[in-house]
Amino acid sequence: MNNSTPLVIDVKNLTKAFDDKVVVNKINLQVEKGEIHGFLGPNGSGKTTTIRMLCGLLTPTSGDGTCLGYDILTQSRQIKLNAGYMTQAFSLYEDLSVYENLDFVARLYQLDNRKQRVKESVERLGISKDRAKQLAGNLSGGWKQRLALAAATIHEPKLLLLDEPTAGVDPLARREFWDHISLLSSEGVTTLVSTHYMDEAERCHRLAYIAYGNMLVDNTAKEVIKHSHLETFQVSGHNLQALSKKLQTEKAIAQVAAFGLVLHVSGIKGQSFEKAVNKYRVKPYRWSQVPTSLEDVFIYFMENQKDNFA
Repeated sequence: MNNSTPLVIDVKNLTKAFDDKVVVNKINLQVEKGEIHGFLGPNGSGKTTTIRMLCGLLTPTSGDGTCLGYDILTQSRQIKLNAGYMTQAFSLYEDLSVYENLDFVARLYQLDNRKQRVKESVERLGISKDRAKQLAGNLSGGWKQRLALAAATIHEPKLLLLDEPTAGVDPLARREFWDHISLLSSEGVTTLVSTHYMDEAERCHRLAYIAYGNMLVDNTAKEVIKHSHLETFQVSGHNLQALSKKLQTEKAIAQVAAFGLVLHVSGIKGQSFEKAVNKYRVKPYRWSQVPTSLEDVFIYFMENQKDNFA
């Protein structure tokens, strides 16, 4: 991280508990201006709770810090006015048109030159005039997503907080959405975005991984893979399911995961892992070493963390 670059998000020991359950546990997170910061982790790990604390919708149980230079404990109103928040579920009015939804949001923010702002938002996201007259409830998932992003950016925020914005959206719509995020980043807008898609994670400048309330890593994709110390083999052949069961009995093998018609077998680099793998490197199976991917690393993280609600 560049110490000369201003921090848009800077929080320390951020914690949230509901009754006796700690769902976010002493998280430290720093995000620089213009950065696309990925926020990953299994469902129920505290990603949404963290994002809601950052944008002022939830009060932390403990911890402190700033968002856009505003104190997250005492200046939540200023954060709400200057950040854009996009929720997991579509949260605009389905019985209003695209134009009407955006006009309503512009009114909430008390924007000057409201009609021009709505027009520019529609054009920026590639929404045609005819489609902008449609009811939001009649839009496809991809177009609803564009509308939600237009609503989150109509007031020209310096920070976007996006909570799994592309869940359930087709690959083309996801790619177009991320092209918009990259463009905003080039213009100096900072983004914290949670996602389960590894191709999206690879487009982020840095990645934070949270598992059941605990931050495990926060680094570039390259460094996350490097510091996992995982070595990975790809295995093809017949009856891989039977092989998978045998491999999973080996303590030195950290994970066995199906990737299409092949298996990925991973473990911590060293003699123990090599010895465990060599037992099974026989015909009819074909083994080849492959670069460890982000998906290999994050499956490993998920399988080695305990659910705090279990």
